[in-house]
Amino acid sequence: MDLHLIPKAVATSDEVAAIDAAVRNARFQRANGDLRHLLLPALNAVQSRIGWVSKGALNAICRKLGVPPAEAYGVASFYALLSLTPRAKRVIHVCEDLACRAKGAEAICARLAATFGRPGEAGDGQETTWLRSPCLGLCERAPAAMIQTAGERPEEISFGPVEAKAAIEESLSAAAAGDASGIVSVPQAGAPRDAGLRLLKRMGLARPDSLDSYRKHGGYEALERAMTLGPAGVIAEVTASGLLGRGGAAFPAGRKWQAVASAPARPHYLVCNADESEPGTFKDRILMEEDPFAIIEAMTIAGLATGCAQGFVYIRGEYAKAAARLGAAADQARAAGLLGDRIAGSGQGFDLEIRRGGGAYICGEETALFNSIEGFRGEPRSKPPFPTEVGLFGAPTLVNNVETLANVLDIVREGAAPFAALGTKSSTGTRLFCLSGSVRVPGLYEIPFGETLRALIDRAGGVPEGRPIRAVLLGGAAGTFLGPEELDLKLTFEDTRAAGASLGSGVVAVFDDRADLGDIVLRIAAFFRDESCGQCVPCRVGTVRQEESLHRIARGGGPDEEAEILSEVGQCMRDASICGLGQTASSAVLSAQRLSPFARRPSP
Repeated sequence: MDLHLIPKAVATSDEVAAIDAAVRNARFQRANGDLRHLLLPALNAVQSRIGWVSKGALNAICRKLGVPPAEAYGVASFYALLSLTPRAKRVIHVCEDLACRAKGAEAICARLAATFGRPGEAGDGQETTWLRSPCLGLCERAPAAMIQTAGERPEEISFGPVEAKAAIEESLSAAAAGDASGIVSVPQAGAPRDAGLRLLKRMGLARPDSLDSYRKHGGYEALERAMTLGPAGVIAEVTASGLLGRGGAAFPAGRKWQAVASAPARPHYLVCNADESEPGTFKDRILMEEDPFAIIEAMTIAGLATGCAQGFVYIRGEYAKAAARLGAAADQARAAGLLGDRIAGSGQGFDLEIRRGGGAYICGEETALFNSIEGFRGEPRSKPPFPTEVGLFGAPTLVNNVETLANVLDIVREGAAPFAALGTKSSTGTRLFCLSGSVRVPGLYEIPFGETLRALIDRAGGVPEGRPIRAVLLGGAAGTFLGPEELDLKLTFEDTRAAGASLGSGVVAVFDDRADLGDIVLRIAAFFRDESCGQCVPCRVGTVRQEESLHRIARGGGPDEEAEILSEVGQCMRDASICGLGQTASSAVLSAQRLSPFARRPSP
């Protein structure tokens, strides 16, 4: 390819070393020798080493991978965690979404502005700057922050709660020393075996860094039975269990597995969608951090059952700890013969590679995720064709999120019947819910389908000080606001659907009577406006018009007229947007209008 590189832009030796390491360390290589799929890993490597991506680094990447500079620039400019302009070596990202906003994120931003100046600025010799960030997936520890420090040995640390009154250096020191907050992310951790936990049963018991510890607590028993059942037997168990996808769409897992297994084209690919970016959601992060071998084992079973020799874990760029623990678990499994060419001494092979995102909510959409892995901008594709026919690299692809895959282990190990007996006929098994906001004990909870929203909130200790609930956001920013009179809603797919709501990604954000719901709704609108990839007009324009309308209401504009505008804009986005982002961008906003979000709140 005749590459027209950026004139007079030369990479430094550090930039070249980072790029070479990213290419050298990649396990997966395409059969045709095409290296474009390493574009995002190379960009991430330079960002981590230098703190930004220079024109010289872009030239070096393009020369190494054979990618036109204009296209590489288009990819690099797509991701929020990548900078194409000089940036300080250390960047503090402060979450300003949902739980963090309600817990004082603005005060933290004010403190950082007084210390370091406006977001993104870094004066001469200034080593630190700060940025506002969408949800960091630390909602149970709100308000949260993430600090990235570039260098030969880059450091990334996420922590919370952050004290607005504390100096940032004190917060950094406390975070580096370990968690001293006393917060337990999984309140049910260590519960007795008869507590009904399935996905969380090893939390607090098995060490996440030890394969031996994982095996001591039932690890790899499911894979052993899967080898006995064979691919058809495994798929039959998953189908009979009634397992529905836990990513939001609730598609039958067995049907998806069967479609990929029976696809005649080869190769097949497996993708674990770990790009958990829905504001208020942190369940997949905790599963990966605290039970990483379970995800590796479940992916291995899925890969063998559907004829996928290669898998990818696409994990959001902000989840450094989860990526490190998954990578370490994969290395141990590989060394033990549980990943690779001949798994457990059989003639079957499956291996996986972890890919970090670059900060883009839209990459949680499966086809946008494919484009990101392939080295293109993370923009969704039109469907059909569906991923089970034409997915990653144009091949049949199985995509499941972390929680969905985690459910597979007990289904295969015990058989489908025990799982199907839990919950309801249409919502089998258990479900993970992420509780945050105005609850005494925020964290990740596992309950059988059919429990009420009120009972779930009671599990979390109810609302502090006994204050009344003003609203509950169910399902995340793309979900639905419910009023206090709707707390007896049963948490099942069918009951929430009948109520015009959705379980979504399992978010349960509780707001008491002191919450500024208008501010929360405005933030949701701003989130979708910012995260829209801009590919299709209904979403690109609609999210802007939606936010503008809400600002007019906040300034005292006519609520009836604006309500009509919001309804029309929402309908347009639902009907005509390419993907789920635009189709659900108005859900929470429209549902909040029933609760008069811009009404004046009583004083605390």
